[in-house]
Amino acid sequence: MKKDRLLWADDEIDLLKPHVLFLEDKGYEVVTVCSGQDAIDAVREATFDLILLDENMPGLSGLETLAMIKEAYPTVPVVMITKSEDEGIMNQAIGSKIADYLIKPVNPNQILLSLKKNLHKNQIVTETTTSGYRQEFMKIGMQIGDSLTTEDWKELYKKLVHWELELASSQTGMTDLLNTQKTEANQVFSKFIKKHYEDWLTQPEKSGRPLMSPELFKNKLFPLLDQGEKVFFILIDNFRWDQWQAVKDLLADAFTFQEDLYYSILPTATQYARNAIFSGLMPIQIEKMFPEFWVDEDSEEGKNLNEAPLIQTQIERFRKKYTFSYHKINESAYGEKLLQNFNQFDNSQLNVIVFNFVDMLSHARTESKMVRELASNEAAYRSLTRSWFEHSTALEFFRKIAEKGGKIVLTTDHGTIRVNNAIKVAGEKSVNSNLRYKLGKTMTYNPKEVFEMTNPSKFGLPSPNVSTRYIFALNADFFAYPNNYNYYVSYYTDTFQHGGISMEEMMIPLITLDAK
Repeated sequence: MKKDRLLWADDEIDLLKPHVLFLEDKGYEVVTVCSGQDAIDAVREATFDLILLDENMPGLSGLETLAMIKEAYPTVPVVMITKSEDEGIMNQAIGSKIADYLIKPVNPNQILLSLKKNLHKNQIVTETTTSGYRQEFMKIGMQIGDSLTTEDWKELYKKLVHWELELASSQTGMTDLLNTQKTEANQVFSKFIKKHYEDWLTQPEKSGRPLMSPELFKNKLFPLLDQGEKVFFILIDNFRWDQWQAVKDLLADAFTFQEDLYYSILPTATQYARNAIFSGLMPIQIEKMFPEFWVDEDSEEGKNLNEAPLIQTQIERFRKKYTFSYHKINESAYGEKLLQNFNQFDNSQLNVIVFNFVDMLSHARTESKMVRELASNEAAYRSLTRSWFEHSTALEFFRKIAEKGGKIVLTTDHGTIRVNNAIKVAGEKSVNSNLRYKLGKTMTYNPKEVFEMTNPSKFGLPSPNVSTRYIFALNADFFAYPNNYNYYVSYYTDTFQHGGISMEEMMIPLITLDAK
């Protein structure tokens, strides 16, 4: 195994011989020099994994030497060692992107710790993460079998996402094992939903019912507004718990978080779930009470053109007097325009903002080979989401709200799952096109492979026809028609879809952010 090669530049290097011997005993190869110029000559002649650099040397100072080394070899980590505690020197060194800053006298273990942090961090993190997940593996397996309540499932899903992020960042070989556990968890979760979902809707007073889409305004927004708070309700379409975890550090300096999950209604699709949030009603109630705002599946009209009117109906139904604004951001130009006129938000107690990028990303990934390659797996999908959030108007909106001392309720209408298993379903032309749920009069399928609703009204869903039924895909399944079946399966396998039953689609972020 190749030894890590160190360069140590110090005009008193002879006095540091015990430290050098200690590092050599730990397996490092150490080259020593006595001046800044010697250090520069050394890095021109050989390659080093890390440089230890004294700040106070005759001739070229440590900072001057650092600047010349960084200009020629910017990726080599440099640890500055100095007797000086001068804050200006510290700032200059940190500004020059040193790897670490140690103040003399240093003991060998201090240096060893810095080397481990800068040279072996990834390896140590990988080993520790692998060991941690191995220890948790059996516990998670037992937890999957013991998850009997909606709260149990929320905690299990959070734990699976935690390990998914840990394993992805540490590049272990355990990701396949975790994916197997997630698949098992989704299989059991689907059975849990099939068993309890009807009771949640027909017996809302029954204990154990989770917070669901129609109750968000009533339970999470109205109490804040009643207390006189000015609230921004921000909905990022198709935004999963793991994606929230991937971006929240970008907001940590400006906000404190209260993190939770809630359950989306079925279908986990924008037309149903988002309209339920904004109206405070189940889809069948929207259709009956406000038929002018409900758009049928087969209509060419956009399914979410009536969100502001639906918000107004909910505010009036609860006899509230809140003023509110509503904005949907589909492109950066409109986001920039809103930012330029940010003071307009001062005029409303409630400001609702919808960001559609993540949903557009999932659709683009399906339709574009280039985007599919950019988001080739879950980690890459999260990375693209983070990149959008960091460089779009979204992050600027959050920062502006923080500057105003505002409060944000951040959520989504549904999540998405990467599908990989085709289920055959046949139906007439009027059957809708979504890959994760279908509704129609005559459909042929295997009832054991789906969650079917033969009486949609019991589940709060409208029926375009008397004999309409809904079916939902489970786990990572998707529906494919027998005609041109192989092409269809090949095209949609490994795409991100929504509308059905899975942890990723149904258990979704509900975050309250308070400006610091």
